[in-house]
Amino acid sequence: MQEYIDFVVENPLYFIGLIVVLGFIIKLETSRFTRKYNMVNTNEAVKLMNNDDTIVVDVREDKEIKSGIIQGAQHITLGQLPDRMGHLGTNKQVPILVYCKSGTRSSSACQSIVKAGFENVSALTGGILSWEAANLPTVKR
Repeated sequence: MQEYIDFVVENPLYFIGLIVVLGFIIKLETSRFTRKYNMVNTNEAVKLMNNDDTIVVDVREDKEIKSGIIQGAQHITLGQLPDRMGHLGTNKQVPILVYCKSGTRSSSACQSIVKAGFENVSALTGGILSWEAANLPTVKR
């Protein structure tokens, strides 16, 4: 036991680094267990989209959608989402699929949508990049 104490005393930066990394891991795992939306891969997203009721939302910025958008998706940037939440309708049980470029912003968007009372919200893991990597179609706007 004394060796561990000596190591910490002699190498405080390693110990601080360990604590920081452990903190990040704990935060990540806690958020994964407490999130109220689903993370779906491209196959699961296609299954969701086969349901005619599903609302697909692209939260990328205007300049990003020039390369293509998933057909039928509504384009609402992440910054506009709080003001345009009404475009998602009033039925809080309708399935909603959200995507961005890589999956980071869609998680934030899903949190906002869930806070607005929607119950069946999913984020596309990997965003449009994973969609295109799976050779799934996009359309130009």
